[in-house]
Amino acid sequence: MRPKEEFNFFQDQRVRSAFYQILTAGLVGWMVWYLITNTAHNLEVRGMNTGFSFINASAGFDTDFKLIEYKPGIGTYGDIFIIGALNTLLISFLSIIASTVLGFIIGVLRLSSNWLVSKVALAYVEIFRNIPLLIQIVFWYIGVFSLLPVVKKSLDLSFGAERVILNNRGLYFATPIPGDLFWMTLVTLAAAVIGAIIYRRRAHKRQDATGEQTNTLLPSLAAIIFLPLIVFFATGMPLEWDIPTLQGFNFAGGTSVPPAFLALLVALSIYHAAHIAESVRAGILSVNRGQNDAAMAIGLKPGKVMGLVIIPQAMPAIVPPLISNWMNTVKNSSLAIAIGYSDIVSLFMQTALNQAGYAVEMVGMTMAFYMFISLTISFFLNIYNKRVQLVER
Repeated sequence: MRPKEEFNFFQDQRVRSAFYQILTAGLVGWMVWYLITNTAHNLEVRGMNTGFSFINASAGFDTDFKLIEYKPGIGTYGDIFIIGALNTLLISFLSIIASTVLGFIIGVLRLSSNWLVSKVALAYVEIFRNIPLLIQIVFWYIGVFSLLPVVKKSLDLSFGAERVILNNRGLYFATPIPGDLFWMTLVTLAAAVIGAIIYRRRAHKRQDATGEQTNTLLPSLAAIIFLPLIVFFATGMPLEWDIPTLQGFNFAGGTSVPPAFLALLVALSIYHAAHIAESVRAGILSVNRGQNDAAMAIGLKPGKVMGLVIIPQAMPAIVPPLISNWMNTVKNSSLAIAIGYSDIVSLFMQTALNQAGYAVEMVGMTMAFYMFISLTISFFLNIYNKRVQLVER
């Protein structure tokens, strides 16, 4: 029989582990308490306002770009926070989509057998990755979009239809105004998308079971495009357009996007695309060369080899740095303050703070916003990362 182990309170590993955890939690709690009480005391001594009552106070300034209804003097600082948050989320979302698509394309082109193509992709990565983002933002704003033609000489990007106008005051485009029956077209579009997804999944299951490949792209595109169009025309085309028209010194009507938004979107997209491209290239190179040779040996074309064999196996190496790139895109959008785009930093933590004076609360709310968005991105991409880690190499 094994001798019975004696319990020693001071030497037991579980006791030590619990003791150190309690000690750490106590120290962290004490530090938080000290910072809060010390900050509150200093604010009280200086006679500075504290609390969150300012959220419901009326804000007396307006902004040139907003996604919700707001009127100065009637809207509150809480509305200003929401406007800034939505503006930040919009520019971040569009930049993430554009940089990811462009980054994957550039990363694949970096490995092209064509010398010129690979060198151009290399030059893109080395140039845009090594120039500070702030300088790129200022360059696109001052050196490109501010030098566009004036309003009366605007560029018509819709080839004479006057639906998309670009000048040094921004981008103007027609706004759709749906009619009563337009919801039927949207429902048909949603049903077509869901049907295409189901059709694609069944085709993949059939391929896994029998090895038979089915072309799902053309049927899916046909369903997504033509079915909603049929319903749209059958319901009498219930859609009108609010077209921007030149009135006086500027365009009126439609939807307008300021030059600061365009400059920030381009700068964030091309800068982070350069970083994503290197992650994609490294991920592809991490896949064993034999996988490519085996796929070519069974008759797959180079495009199919990359899309069906190489990229899926490279995703475990691509996703972790992709998480950091997406979070950095959101955080780097705060550089918009340099060109006056109305993001949450410029609108809430600068203009609103200068008027209301609740510095600690406003800075804290802005920090909490960025932390929440970053943790959300990390949470969902980590779930996806666990799924792609199951892919065998």
